[in-house]
Amino acid sequence: MKTVKDKVAAITGAGSGIGRATAVLLAKRGCHLALSDVNPQGLAETEAKCREHGVRVRVDRVDVAKREEVHAWADEVAREFGAVHIVINNAGVALGATIEDTRYEDFEWLMNINFWGVVYGTKAFLPHLKAADAGHIVNVSSVFGLIGVPTQAAYNAAKFAVKGFTEALRQELEVEGGSIGVTCVHPGGIKTNIARNARVTVRRGWTDERSSSDFEKAFATTPERAAEDIVTAIHKNRRRQLIGGDAVLIDFMQRLLPTLYQRVLVAGMKRRRRKMLSAAT
Repeated sequence: MKTVKDKVAAITGAGSGIGRATAVLLAKRGCHLALSDVNPQGLAETEAKCREHGVRVRVDRVDVAKREEVHAWADEVAREFGAVHIVINNAGVALGATIEDTRYEDFEWLMNINFWGVVYGTKAFLPHLKAADAGHIVNVSSVFGLIGVPTQAAYNAAKFAVKGFTEALRQELEVEGGSIGVTCVHPGGIKTNIARNARVTVRRGWTDERSSSDFEKAFATTPERAAEDIVTAIHKNRRRQLIGGDAVLIDFMQRLLPTLYQRVLVAGMKRRRRKMLSAAT
């Protein structure tokens, strides 16, 4: 897609972080927007920033875990704007817990948003993109869709699933020979609220009240930088987009040492556990 000017983009999770930054960047470039989130206040703030650039903006409270809401939103957006050209399935949540401690309810909560939300967004908007005979789908995975990490099994499961789903989707569309591009995005540590808002099951030696804030300290890339990379990936029709130097390093490590990287993570987690256990005594 050479330009986003006068195109229509639908973005989930647009109330903050990567979703907001991408919406604002697209608005600056003349793209009309349909924005959704479950946070009305954050969504209103994003709307105000986007309207400053003179584009059309529609906002809706949409729970991406609910199929009916996503499909209804997609149909309403297409009806109002007349077409949809870009879909960015960005909404996501985090969960910190060992597999043993993860409640089924929390696992289902995360999967319904992080995986099924991507599936619903893709399937709801795909007919509208095909009707426009041009478009691009961006599905946000993570570096945790490339490597497994202790206490992140549910998040890993969802993000690995997004990766596989997105790659299969791209191949199917290429076989059909249409003009719809698909990109799987793998952000590293982005300075957003996702870790701060994560559900964490505290377990001595594994997680505690500081786990989210400690994790957040490693985040180095701004949402604005992530937005630039995402829009560039749309323009260049990239199959995947790594975001941040940490993502590039993790991807390289996984490809070079596909099993040895696990030993490195185990060693690091053992050191962290010793510190946590000694501090608790």
